Amino acid sequence: MLPESWQAVLGEELDKPYFQELTEYVEKERAQHHVFPPRDEVFAALDATPYDRVKVLILGQDPYHGVGQAHGMCFSVRPGVKTPPSLRNIFKEMHEELGHPVPDNGYLMPWARQGVLLLNAVLTVREGEANAHKGKGWEKFTDAVIRAVAERPDPAVFVLWGNYAKKKLPLIDTERHMVVQGAHPSPLSAKKFFGSRPFTQINEAVAAQSHPPVDWRIPDLGTPAQ
Repeated sequence: MLPESWQAVLGEELDKPYFQELTEYVEKERAQHHVFPPRDEVFAALDATPYDRVKVLILGQDPYHGVGQAHGMCFSVRPGVKTPPSLRNIFKEMHEELGHPVPDNGYLMPWARQGVLLLNAVLTVREGEANAHKGKGWEKFTDAVIRAVAERPDPAVFVLWGNYAKKKLPLIDTERHMVVQGAHPSPLSAKKFFGSRPFTQINEAVAAQSHPPVDWRIPDLGTPAQ
């Protein structure tokens, strides 16, 4: 299930004992509970943004745990799904900072297709239980993803929102890569997130690395939220 572009840099992770144990754990969870996202979307972020095209990595924590929300990309939800609070705050900051309209959907695929890797640190969750799969092995795998991007010759911009994400800073060579840090956009810390101008910071860093800027606009889809 690992996308082809990531096979060379992450394929060995799938053969390690921790990943075998993780796979068995998640399968047992799926047999006993509702687990999100579906199997075929666990690596959706890696599929949407090939390894050699990553220019920005935004790190989330774990998937949304409501029915129909998680589809394998941090902060994003599928068209027709109500925009969650953290993403609403991201859009609010985008509107205030850049003047882009708040979209009628929370589907962030347009960002992913421009080289923005929307990576969660934990890739599965049990319905209704945030962080239910924390500490089961996903962190080892996603740390390997972060290291793989950090070890590329081509520099990237790493976006670390909140204390959890900031703990990943030691994995990044800050001499070669740019890091944008700030408060998490969740309602608990949104006051510090608002006004931090993250989108401008990211695009300035992207430009300094000779990459095209990210167009942060999300087009309206005319799909009413459920």
